[in-house]
Amino acid sequence: MDAVNPIDVRIIVEGASDVEKVSRAMQNIALGAEYHITISAIIPTTNPEIAKKAVRGADILLIATDVDAPGRELADKFQKCLKKEVGHIERMKLPFGHDVEYMDPVIIRHEIKNAIIRAGLISIANIQKYTEIEEKLWESKDKLKALKEERKALTAENQELISKNNEIAESKEKFREKLKISEDEFKNVKQRYADTKNKYQILRNKDLFEVFPLDELWKEAFDEELIDEEQIYFISNEFKPEKIIVGQGYIVAPSKEDAAGWLKIIRTVLIFYDSKIDDLKEEFDDEKFSPNLLKQ
Repeated sequence: MDAVNPIDVRIIVEGASDVEKVSRAMQNIALGAEYHITISAIIPTTNPEIAKKAVRGADILLIATDVDAPGRELADKFQKCLKKEVGHIERMKLPFGHDVEYMDPVIIRHEIKNAIIRAGLISIANIQKYTEIEEKLWESKDKLKALKEERKALTAENQELISKNNEIAESKEKFREKLKISEDEFKNVKQRYADTKNKYQILRNKDLFEVFPLDELWKEAFDEELIDEEQIYFISNEFKPEKIIVGQGYIVAPSKEDAAGWLKIIRTVLIFYDSKIDDLKEEFDDEKFSPNLLKQ
């Protein structure tokens, strides 16, 4: 017991006069011999910031304020703001204030002892809870260790899968190259969309039509970048202009003038609808718009 530091108890009172009264009551009390406890400070303050500095590191803090409403309010404030600064907080139930000067010091000593004993009993009651928490902590550490091992194994497996995936990707790229060679040999351009059969037939007749990159022609015609090709595709599919095909980043037309003319019509439609393709789609869905309007 002697090798262990004594339990540090500090007492907060409201004023300097209370320090004298509590100190007088503490005379001839052998807390060190009886309980291995030392009362290291009696602190007169009502300021929470001063109290924080004065009580920081104490094992037990006794709050000895008056039992009137201001005293109870001050005690509640201290309990809330000082709970992280000390090991345990206990309230001393003394009639401090105008009554304390008439109180027998023995009563004060008795209440100090009782408050310390209450704090000790609560700490003992919490030992089981602390033990259970510690056991759960060790269980969590074991689970965490197992999860780390599992994660390590999964990481290795993932790396192996990545390597296999890269090999498959390389093989797939080789097959794509062979497929492209086969397509070139048969001179057969396959469209990716099921509804472009007619466009495909026209594209095969290269003597009658010219192909232009869509973004370059748009830049040339309007001196601005093409922001959304999807709008161009949607309007072209809805109105289906004769001898004009738009898709896969290109526009096919009998001439450059025809292609630029169709883009001007599309730009006019977009300006009319404030470049909101969803509004135009709603018009078609509500059947308020006829796809043949531009042809008329």
